[in-house]
Amino acid sequence: MRSKLPKMLHMVLGRPMVAWSVRAAQQLGARDIVVVTGHGAAQVEEALAPLGVRFARQEQQLGTGHAFLQAAHLLQGGADVLLLYGDSPMLPVSTLRSLLDAHRSGHNALTVLTGELPDATGYGRIIRGAGGEVLKIVEEKAATPQERLVREFNSGVYVMDEAAPELARQIGHDNPAGEYYVTDLLALYRQSGARVAAFRIDDPGEVMGANDRLQLAELESIMRARINEAHMRAGVTLQDPATTLIEDTVTIAPDSLLEPGVILRGQTRLGEGVVIGAYSVVTDCVLEDGVRVKPHSVLEGSVLGRASDVGPFARLRAGTVLGEGVHIGNFVETKNARLEQGVKAGHLSYLGDVQVGQETNIGAGTIVANFDGLNKHQTRIGAGVFIGSNSTLISPRVIGDGAFVAGGSTLNGDVPEGAMAIARGQQRNIGNWSRRYWLGMGERVAQKLPWLAGWLEREPQPQQAETERVER
Repeated sequence: MRSKLPKMLHMVLGRPMVAWSVRAAQQLGARDIVVVTGHGAAQVEEALAPLGVRFARQEQQLGTGHAFLQAAHLLQGGADVLLLYGDSPMLPVSTLRSLLDAHRSGHNALTVLTGELPDATGYGRIIRGAGGEVLKIVEEKAATPQERLVREFNSGVYVMDEAAPELARQIGHDNPAGEYYVTDLLALYRQSGARVAAFRIDDPGEVMGANDRLQLAELESIMRARINEAHMRAGVTLQDPATTLIEDTVTIAPDSLLEPGVILRGQTRLGEGVVIGAYSVVTDCVLEDGVRVKPHSVLEGSVLGRASDVGPFARLRAGTVLGEGVHIGNFVETKNARLEQGVKAGHLSYLGDVQVGQETNIGAGTIVANFDGLNKHQTRIGAGVFIGSNSTLISPRVIGDGAFVAGGSTLNGDVPEGAMAIARGQQRNIGNWSRRYWLGMGERVAQKLPWLAGWLEREPQPQQAETERVER
């Protein structure tokens, strides 16, 4: 990978590679999940700790059999053992269920998952007897020329009975690499007279791994296409599936539409008839029926009520809750904000740590100044309030129902219900000030601003020399 990050932690569709295997084990109902760590062990363990798994350190990398032994003593016993790999995130849970079913219905002691490739170079080969029974697994280094022609390969995935941890203690390292191979378990089971079998999958791509960033990108592309196809077959329109990224934790109701370049992450849930505009990113959000998100919007940790609309170029941060029919326009940012039914904030505003009552209008350029340098403060705006453009509300503030805030006001006090607040300096008109200013610039005005130069040559209009004050 040419990276400081351990290979197992490189991301595939929003989840570290190894976490896909952990999730598969969890979905299968595994009682014990043990992750064997080696290179970058501390980083891997820290990343997976929230998943509730246990860890076994392989201090020396002495082969797959040695790795298995590090974990075996942590298993409680009395159950089948499933062996998975951390760099095979594409293996579907449905395939693993079929593997387990075949293992149990066949009364097998060990079942290995296999596939076929036109050229299986690099893989261990499955060697079968005349009757089709599995005789052994031969590693590439130890295979004869004839065995290397075999197309059936060992995926490395096994399901074994409860005797596996004990049998693994008998694995030796008498091979060209001097390593302990978990594949030797098959021979040990056969020597004990137990039944071994293979479960062959139709699509060998299911066990595809990643050893470099090109393969990593290929993995993500295949998995993304698989997820997108499932959503389209379930009634969701993707205008350009090739540019649409949907993580597998996302749920989407039928008749929703995703425009090109949309990214949906985390625990996002979309209701029926939702439209997500081009190049929008939605993370851990709930969008109820009929919500429309216009292009280039970024939403995270928010709940959007029925028939609300957002964007374009809007940002909804964590803790935002929009009621039914709320309108959030272009270049509006919200954070920890609750906007009740019918609220409108059309342009260029910041609404942080605020509650806004129904049918209130937030004028362009409104800022809720919620931070004093150390602490965040809450502001409450009532229902039916009109906030004029370019207003600043210095939190904490309470603005009563039906109140008006005149445009350009900076409020540092509360506004009673039904009142109008004006908080701005009085206008001053200083006569002939601009003429004196521009004349002081000299010849540069004529060179750069010819219209203005012509205006300066005209006879000045009579004006009051003193400041004029107008009150309304």
